[in-house]
Amino acid sequence: MAVFVPKMMFLTKGVGSHKEELHSFELALRDCGIEKFNLVQVSSILPPNCKVVSKTKGLSHLRPGSITYCVLSRCCSNEPRRLLSASVGLAIPADKNAYGYISEHHAFGQTEKQTGEYAEDLAAAMLASTLGIDFDIDESWDEKKEIFKISGKIVSTRNITQSSIGKYNGHTTVVAAAVFVF
Repeated sequence: MAVFVPKMMFLTKGVGSHKEELHSFELALRDCGIEKFNLVQVSSILPPNCKVVSKTKGLSHLRPGSITYCVLSRCCSNEPRRLLSASVGLAIPADKNAYGYISEHHAFGQTEKQTGEYAEDLAAAMLASTLGIDFDIDESWDEKKEIFKISGKIVSTRNITQSSIGKYNGHTTVVAAAVFVF
């Protein structure tokens, strides 16, 4: 049985607006640069030894029409002036031979910063639980970062987040994605 494990991953985000919801999603994917792929949504594991690369480098390894795996966060609204956001958080272990976590979070009424930090916290909490690190999601971000530093088991966390305010005519869609490259 063949095992497919991605060697690279990149983060991307985008926004699209159109009178039709599906078209607004397509435009958001286009803004991300991933509209030309057959996207397959997967869950939340960053494979061991998977290198996080730039969007440009990741896209250079993909061909239009290819089946492309990703962790995708999406939020859409047709309500004018509604704040919407989508984020993907990433928690990378210090041990490159261990797996990390990717989380997705979308929200209405949260700022881009709030949504991004929440997604990052989710990924870190999932990784911390597998590494035996006590992690209280309700603690301040500075306290959590200190726990990570002391543990020496989590090397970094980050997020990519897109927010937008709903347009007056039609749907607005925001997307954030972690895209895998084989």
